[in-house]
Amino acid sequence: MTYHFPEGFLWGGASSGPQSEGGSREGHRVASEWDYWFDKEPERFFGQVGPSVTSDFYHKYPEYIEKMKQAGIKSYRTSIQWSRIICGCDGKVNEEGIRFYDQVINALIENGIEPMMCLHHFDLPLYWVEKGGFENRETAYAFAAFAAVCFERFGDRVKYWTTFNEPVIIPETGYLYQRHYPAVCDAAKAAQVGYHVQLASSLAVAEFRKSRCDGKIGIIINLTPTYCQDPDREEDRKAADTLDLIFNRSFLDPSVKGTYPQELTTLLEAEGILPKTREGDMDIIRENTVDYLGVNYYHPRRAKARTTAYEGPLMPEKYYESYEFEGQKMNRSRGWEIYEPAIYDIAMNIKENYGNIPWYISENGMGIQDEEQYIGESGMVEDDYRIEFIKEHLKYLHKAISEGCNCFGYHLWAPFDCWSWINAYKNRYGLLRVDIHDGCKITMKRSGHWFKELSDHNGF
Repeated sequence: MTYHFPEGFLWGGASSGPQSEGGSREGHRVASEWDYWFDKEPERFFGQVGPSVTSDFYHKYPEYIEKMKQAGIKSYRTSIQWSRIICGCDGKVNEEGIRFYDQVINALIENGIEPMMCLHHFDLPLYWVEKGGFENRETAYAFAAFAAVCFERFGDRVKYWTTFNEPVIIPETGYLYQRHYPAVCDAAKAAQVGYHVQLASSLAVAEFRKSRCDGKIGIIINLTPTYCQDPDREEDRKAADTLDLIFNRSFLDPSVKGTYPQELTTLLEAEGILPKTREGDMDIIRENTVDYLGVNYYHPRRAKARTTAYEGPLMPEKYYESYEFEGQKMNRSRGWEIYEPAIYDIAMNIKENYGNIPWYISENGMGIQDEEQYIGESGMVEDDYRIEFIKEHLKYLHKAISEGCNCFGYHLWAPFDCWSWINAYKNRYGLLRVDIHDGCKITMKRSGHWFKELSDHNGF
């Protein structure tokens, strides 16, 4: 069977500024939370590889863009680093940072690659971290001011904008699971931070509307479906629904519908962690919904009702237990389940419950540890596993589109190997191999050649 996608379908790849650029002390860029955290605790990072160089896109972007074109990348989503554009809390603009992104955007367009820009990819400038980050309501307004600068300076060429990438990760990993800075466990702070991030996103959408940019603005959400162990058991269904509220609907509903789910409000109130709000906030959120969604999907969640009493600080685990089952397909490098039908389920949820808003797969990919073991005699990474992973997910995406789902693109994470936060380069995701021990030498993997055929033929 052949799978042909709609005309104009956006085949591409996604990365981010902090995970690809490096040049962290160049061009008058100021420090971010990641620079600070690595300087403070380098042992937390795999191989003690930090954010200062990463894939060196800052210096090598012409070569990366050329190689991405050769791999069939026709649209590229990255992020504009706040720390490279705004010098401090006073809002002064760094013109060297503007020039860098001007050059990148222009080079993408010259190579026939659609630039798609995200405004926040887990990278807060240190000067706002020192003021409490998104615990501080002022940070939301500062983010909107930064967004306004980006719309003014780049909006004549960038037609696809997103406010945040995976906004739930900010409270989830920074304030619950301690994988991002400030690495604390405090559910009340997590709830307040999450609320301020949503406010920041809505304020940025308002700035976009005022800018009259000729484009669209969205948000990228990691819509991770939760499957309950026994759909006929009410307690299991409730466990799955609660996780859906916490991890998906907490940003999906206000971003698309302009309102929070009442069930989420009730849950937070019952736990005594309902965020502080101000008069007029709900008007801002209601009036500034997004034009489209980016959907990141890697793996599902599996949930059942708890069988033991929960002890410890308030965490999502209070409401569920995870489960495994025989025959579960896994990516052992990441410890993540591979479940391709979830893409279809996500698509149908958007169609049936969110007005069939336009959306695209903004991230989907497979990270493999020690990928050097798959280098063949020719020196190329023979990553047939990645090709198979992409194909099997695309089959379910194609099915959803054929049933009327409004999906307009597919972006692989990632077009090239990039730095993955505290995991650094432990797992490789790219169509292009980046040898960080040899001046970030860039070579095509087998999947890059295959993706070029996919993109050129608009299907497989």
